[in-house]
Amino acid sequence: MMASQTLHITNGNNLTDYLKEQRFEGHFLTWQEMLCEGPTTEQIATQEFYNLRKDFLQDCYDIEINEEELIREMDILNHTEQFQDIVLWFEYDLFCHINLIAILTLLKQKNIQLPFYLVCSGRVKGEKELKALSELKPDQLQQHFKDRINLSAEDTELMNSLWRVYCGKDHNLFKPFIVQKSSFPYLSSCLRAHLERFPDSETGLSTLETHTLQMISDHKIKSKRHLLGYILNFQGYYGFGDLQINRMIDLLEPFYDQQEERLVLNDKGIQAIDGTRDFSSELRSPMIFGGVKKLDFQFSKTENKLIKTT
Repeated sequence: MMASQTLHITNGNNLTDYLKEQRFEGHFLTWQEMLCEGPTTEQIATQEFYNLRKDFLQDCYDIEINEEELIREMDILNHTEQFQDIVLWFEYDLFCHINLIAILTLLKQKNIQLPFYLVCSGRVKGEKELKALSELKPDQLQQHFKDRINLSAEDTELMNSLWRVYCGKDHNLFKPFIVQKSSFPYLSSCLRAHLERFPDSETGLSTLETHTLQMISDHKIKSKRHLLGYILNFQGYYGFGDLQINRMIDLLEPFYDQQEERLVLNDKGIQAIDGTRDFSSELRSPMIFGGVKKLDFQFSKTENKLIKTT
């Protein structure tokens, strides 16, 4: 299979368990963060960073972080002399990519001089939908590992630059990177999806929020739970989990009503998908993306960039 001198950094417990089940040898570090939401600092894994993340996850999602356990788990990155290489297992979506950007930046901050490899899933030959790593069949997983991408110093530098932009105040600086060729096949799509997380300059809803209301309009959605399942399957490049999507569904409550057997858009919901009214003053989400408050910017489709909220 491979020498056990490999450190595998995975995007979650499901995948770590699957890799162990498939007898991938080596040490495993499971990355448990969701850095696509909440405030961040340029220096990663510092006390300031942990405090910021702990407060955010507690306030926003009522998640308690066991800081000691986290620091203990991350300590493996202070002892990488025992490894020959590091393999990063992350997939095609924005959720994974922001974490990946942070991890490669952290490895650089720790001055780790090992070969880095990326195993990234998404499009799979003969499959219609984009696939997560833990959805791959064992032989597909082996093939993905065989085809792993050897990341260069330029690739790490690129991720470093992206992390600085993410922690900074001007996310329009992502735009040149959207058209830049790189070793990360899904990076462009993720950066584009990120800019469209900001409220639309005409409706005040993000692309995914509008898409969600459109689903309620187009399909017979029976309940919030039913809607959650739909969004999980048809969210494109976001890769959000139950927690994040449920939060959005609750935020959108003013736009739909629960009738006996289904969710139905009300007048506001219809105006929102028709684009005939601006709801930015009603959707006051305090969300922060890295260094930027969501409400400080709007995404203009006509200019294809973020504009400051006036």
